[in-house]
Formats: sequence, C-alpha cells, structure tokens
Amino acid sequence: MPKLTVNNEAIEYRMDPATPLLWALRDASNLTGTKYGCGTGSCGACIVDIDGKAVKSCQITLDAVEGTFVTTIEGLSPDRTHPVQLALIAANVPQCGYCIPGIVMAASVLIRRNRNPSDEAIAGAITNLCRCGIYPRLVEAIQRAASAMRGDEPLATGARPGIDPREAARIVPALDPGSQRPR
Repeated sequence: MPKLTVNNEAIEYRMDPATPLLWALRDASNLTGTKYGCGTGSCGACIVDIDGKAVKSCQITLDAVEGTFVTTIEGLSPDRTHPVQLALIAANVPQCGYCIPGIVMAASVLIRRNRNPSDEAIAGAITNLCRCGIYPRLVEAIQRAASAMRGDEPLATGARPGIDPREAARIVPALDPGSQRPR
C-alpha cells in the first residue's frame, strides 16, 4: 500500500498503486480542491506540489509518489492567506474558479524558487488552461505575490472562510445579500 505525506499528514492509501494521485486525493482523502479537468495533463487544474515541484496529479500514480511530501490547495494555506491567493483576489483574477487551485499551486512553487519571476518565467511555469481569460491579470498578480513574499509590499487579507456574509459586506458592500443591485 502506497505511503506518503499529504498536507503534513502521513497517509497510507489502500488503493491500487497504479491509481492516479488525483483520485486518491479527491476520493480517498476528500481533498476536492484539486480539480479533475482533462485527465490528460493538458489543463493543469490538478496541479499539486510534490517535494517542491508543480506536478499534474492526474498524470502520476500513487506508486510513483510513495514516500513524497504532497501539498494540495487545502494544505497550502487553510485560512486562504497565502500571498498567491491574496494577490489573485486583489487583482480580481478568479472568475469561475475551476482552474484557480492548480494555478495557485503552480505559482506558489514558482515564487518559492524564484522570488522575482519575469513575465517569461511566469509564462513558462503557468501553463494552465483557463477559459475565462485571466492571463493579463494573472501575470501581474503573481509578480505582486512574489513582491509580498520578498517583503516588498503587504497584501490585504480578505474575509476568512466561514465569515458571516453580513460581516463580509462591511468590507465589500456588493456582498451584502440585501443590497440593491443596479439594473
């Protein structure tokens, strides 16, 4: 049975060692932030951090990751305050959100290795597909996250998970369920 560490917890998967890591994470560990997109390794929705590398979890088996340290979007920052997450929110990058966990994971690996990535380095590291057209804002957000990780600038934190919507509305009035929307 394959043994590895997922989000700092030792896990032994009682699954076929040929099972893609993606399905072990989603089905056995209920870590559904790692998305199934194409299943061919083309879209990047399933990217996780394996021993400091951005890896498409649909393309690697449990057997191949035995003994490794895997970090998923849930383990990156349980309170959603990782600089990449904050920078993407500040730049209004997330649209439908399906590709965002894979992008966040790929970007976090990039800026951990390169605290001052060029546009070209970002384009080379972030090969994820997004149908919402976020790419121009994405590059700027990743550069801003890198700047925050270097300590050059702070990033404001947003509402924490589980916050009452009315409390969030104090910061962002458009989130107030009772507010009038223009027609």
